[in-house]
Amino acid sequence: MTLHVSAAHAPTAGTPAPAPLVNVSFSEKAKGYLALTKPRVVELLLVTTLPTMFFAKGYSGRAGVPSLWLMVATMVGGALAAGASGAFNCYIDRDIDKVMNRTSKRPLVTGIISPREALVFSWILTVLAVALLWSINPLTGILGVGAIFLYVVVYSLILKRRTTQNIVWGGAAGCMPVLIAWAAVTGTVQWPAIILFMIIFLWTPPHYWPLSMRYGDDYNAANVPMLGAVAGSRTVAVQVVLYTWAMVACSLLMVPLGGAGPVYTLTTIAAGIWFLVEAHRLYNQAKEDLVTKKSAMKVFHASITYLTLVFLSLAVDPFVGSALMGVAA
Repeated sequence: MTLHVSAAHAPTAGTPAPAPLVNVSFSEKAKGYLALTKPRVVELLLVTTLPTMFFAKGYSGRAGVPSLWLMVATMVGGALAAGASGAFNCYIDRDIDKVMNRTSKRPLVTGIISPREALVFSWILTVLAVALLWSINPLTGILGVGAIFLYVVVYSLILKRRTTQNIVWGGAAGCMPVLIAWAAVTGTVQWPAIILFMIIFLWTPPHYWPLSMRYGDDYNAANVPMLGAVAGSRTVAVQVVLYTWAMVACSLLMVPLGGAGPVYTLTTIAAGIWFLVEAHRLYNQAKEDLVTKKSAMKVFHASITYLTLVFLSLAVDPFVGSALMGVAA
């Protein structure tokens, strides 16, 4: 089974021409739709969702695993919301994706998916996501709408092409899954959820700015003012260090204000020290003008490991706390 598709935009100077009319198999079409959702971003967001649900369950005084239906509905609803946001972003950015090597293989650039198909697909995912999250409780549905709005409107349409602070404020969309997860379990948003939101908010710049340093040529070619692309390496490195310190300090607030126990505390301290070392190493390299694409990407990958460790410890922590209380009793 094949489908006929064609590109929607005329070529621009210095950029690859749109894909001609081609035959696309069903599997290629399906892979194209999947690529629109930016699966790697979805995976990262889901890493923060399930651990937050476990911790929220314990924080509410009912340590244990949330119901299977609740976990599945929240994870699938969150994945659909993140996928919808990614698909909308691919539709909005299809012009600049053509001039960036990193994004030149996206399905709207190659012609596997047409702009109309991408837009319809984005709205379908949005409706499904909001409906599923709303079925849990209205608050999770509202937060799901907020997450999509932040990424699509605030980041993609308003901030991305206008300010070097685009990823700071637009990155708030990536913080929403923890609020959604908390609301799904408790029906409300409490201080620990806000702290977790702020951890991810402060984590986003030291995560993304090293990546924009690596792909600075791409962003400059597309006239997208990512800080890592338009500012000097020393300026970027200073910001990475400052945000990393703020993030580590914020993560420790979960101990006095969120009731986090020893597993979270020790893991967060150890992971925080390690990531601070990586951030300061980048700064020291920047002072000597020795930053390379490889060293920038080392900080990018370290940020992913850091966030994964923190949230895995968050998931385990309530069970260890309950076990220790049982032994003490």
